[in-house]
Amino acid sequence: MTLHVQSAVSLKPFNTFGVDVQARLFAQARNDDEVRQALAYSAEHDVPLLVIGGGSNLLLSGDVQALVLRMASRGIRIVREDCLEAIVEAEAGEPWHPFVQSCLELGLAGLENLSLIPGTVGAAPMQNIGAYGVEIKDVFHSLTALDRETGELREFALQDCAFGYRDSVFKHQAGRWLILRVRFKLSREANLHLEYGPVRQRLDQLGIDKPTPFDVSRAICAIRSEKLPDPAVLGNAGSFFKNPLVAAELFEAIKSQHPGVVGYPQADGQVKLAAGWLIEQAGWKGYRDGDAGVHKLQSLVLVNYGHASGLQLLNLARRIQADIVERFGVELEMEPNLY
Repeated sequence: MTLHVQSAVSLKPFNTFGVDVQARLFAQARNDDEVRQALAYSAEHDVPLLVIGGGSNLLLSGDVQALVLRMASRGIRIVREDCLEAIVEAEAGEPWHPFVQSCLELGLAGLENLSLIPGTVGAAPMQNIGAYGVEIKDVFHSLTALDRETGELREFALQDCAFGYRDSVFKHQAGRWLILRVRFKLSREANLHLEYGPVRQRLDQLGIDKPTPFDVSRAICAIRSEKLPDPAVLGNAGSFFKNPLVAAELFEAIKSQHPGVVGYPQADGQVKLAAGWLIEQAGWKGYRDGDAGVHKLQSLVLVNYGHASGLQLLNLARRIQADIVERFGVELEMEPNLY
């Protein structure tokens, strides 16, 4: 197949914030060959290459003077299995939540806590996406990536990925590695993670005392649907700020002034604060400036009420960051990639 490159394409359908900016050039890669064609086109025409998946972790602050390549490869297959587990491989362009559901339908557990997270399979390892006590690293087996510097393929095992909290080697070297497909190690026996109170509470409300992975997935889908706005209805990128890690001394200082502060002690002695609590305490919940705002129910989520520009959303985020530093001495880091 030959890569189809278009000029002056609106990226509004390709980012969940619904920001209406133009890409100088745009193409969709359905296989490895078209990815290589895009790299060749970028080099031949001396134009930068921006690779995107579902556009759910992206804030576009203006028109993109680049070739925007959307990963559109699809396919799921079991590459190895036995009576206890299976290694499942998915192409980078597979939408994440349908992939999770496909694995559950195959009788494979491990991804249920990551239900209803937007985006694609290929983007998941970059952020080491996580929710309700489970992260990608907990079920990751390996992946295949293309080295944009050499054009060669490389296999990454778990130890090669430097996974951290919403972090990985792919995020730090974003311009080098282009993830083509990812493999997950999933179990035929349920090992459920029900540590987070809301999940257990929802299951109790449903009268389920012996939940299956499907039950956990349904509970989490219900919780997420209540907490987070649907990007198809209200433009957003999910949680906009990471939960910050602070020294125990700073946590105690904040607690002395704000006894209700939410913090989770970490193994290394630091404390993870709830960014949403900080933002809500600072009075930003429900704030709106034109069409850029903070969601009225979830203060971690910035929203586009219709026609906000990426720059307006970015300016709002920076105002929130500055206010949180001034009030609490805590720096909030944005989750979405800025371009």
